[in-house]
Amino acid sequence: MASISSLGIGSGLDLNGLLDQLNDAERSKLEPIEQQIETQQVKISAYGELKGALSGFQSAASALNDASLYQSLSTSSSNEAIQAAASADASPGHYEVDVETLASAGSYATARLEGIESLGDEVISAGGDLELQFEHAGADGTASVPVSIADDSTLEDVRDAINAEQAGVTASIVNDGGGYRLALMSDETGKEASITGMDWSDVTLADGVSFSDTATEVDDTVGQDAELTVNGIAISSPGNQIEDAIQGVTLSLAGEGSSTVTVEQDTRAVREAITGFVEGFNSLKGAIGELTAFDGESGEAGDLLGDSAVRSIEGRLRGVLAGGVSAEEGGFAMLSDIGISLELDGTLAIDEQRLDEVIATDQDALGDFFAGSDALGGLAGQIDETVTQLRGDNGALGGAINGAESRIESLNERYLRMEQTIEGTLDRYRTQFGQLDGMISNMNQTSAYLTEQFANLNAQLGQE
Repeated sequence: MASISSLGIGSGLDLNGLLDQLNDAERSKLEPIEQQIETQQVKISAYGELKGALSGFQSAASALNDASLYQSLSTSSSNEAIQAAASADASPGHYEVDVETLASAGSYATARLEGIESLGDEVISAGGDLELQFEHAGADGTASVPVSIADDSTLEDVRDAINAEQAGVTASIVNDGGGYRLALMSDETGKEASITGMDWSDVTLADGVSFSDTATEVDDTVGQDAELTVNGIAISSPGNQIEDAIQGVTLSLAGEGSSTVTVEQDTRAVREAITGFVEGFNSLKGAIGELTAFDGESGEAGDLLGDSAVRSIEGRLRGVLAGGVSAEEGGFAMLSDIGISLELDGTLAIDEQRLDEVIATDQDALGDFFAGSDALGGLAGQIDETVTQLRGDNGALGGAINGAESRIESLNERYLRMEQTIEGTLDRYRTQFGQLDGMISNMNQTSAYLTEQFANLNAQLGQE
């Protein structure tokens, strides 16, 4: 049989076109599988959106499951120059604070150095210990710190040696317009930390270098402690941040003057947390509504319309919200007790007046209602645990996501097997078409040969 390099050449038939049509017909068998995979992918995306909304609600509920929220205190000050922050140890009350003096850091500047024209000029010819003198003796009983200065040091070298010692001061070089001076500033505020002098007697100044005794004398400013009174009681502090002058309260002083510092229960934080809880649930409810909606006019349906996992999630959460908690006498057992109601459309609504009254007068009972005595004792803890279960691998949402992912995996395997079957079928068609093409080509050649022979025979008979 003659060799056929391309289908249809030997027979003249459009076998390639026919093979393409068969290919399209066979591959159409894959379309239902592709549609099922797409359906599951859309569901997984919708489940992801639902999971995000659930996480938002869970976070809002978790904020209410913290007992310290209902014990937190806030502070305010009538003067912006005095700021206050309260810890759990503080007691509510009003405190009159009068700041007379702010704490300041001590400073010291040498007289002008004469005999140098640039910072690269040598200042110390023979090194030694440069003594830094302080207002108050340190832990070792001395009121000075030695700084080792090398031979042939410039003023910059002296500055760097002081800073490297980390002796409680920062050194810098100042040009006062007539020459260079070495200036030191105490790192900490307060009188006791003040730098008060420098002893140069152990070092030798370079030839021609000296301190001016006429142009600019030594500048020495002793640091000050903050001086204030709290409810008439005098207080002194080396710094402007004062802890426990009022128990559990840190005062930050920025200016002098009088102020009334008020410490009270932080009702705003509790209010914001409860509002966030309600908004989180309503946001979740809105997401569920969009995912399960049906538009009668357009016929469009939400991606999770009729989904059993969604119904299970709604049912579990509704049960927790409506079930409330067990409460002692005088406590709160239901959301409605604190001014939150479950509406007919499934959302939560706040009775602002009732909630404000509860927050202002009974935060302890409110804390018991939401946070309880242990992690799962209150309503917020119950919600947190319920959402965790729903999102888990064995929960309604986690199980639905895992199921959809498993179905996609199974469909992908089925798709691959179907593709392999189709390829096998097309290969068989291709082989058969090749054989057909060759056979018809041979038949055409045989027919042409016989036609030629008969024509020759007729010609011979006609000549005779």
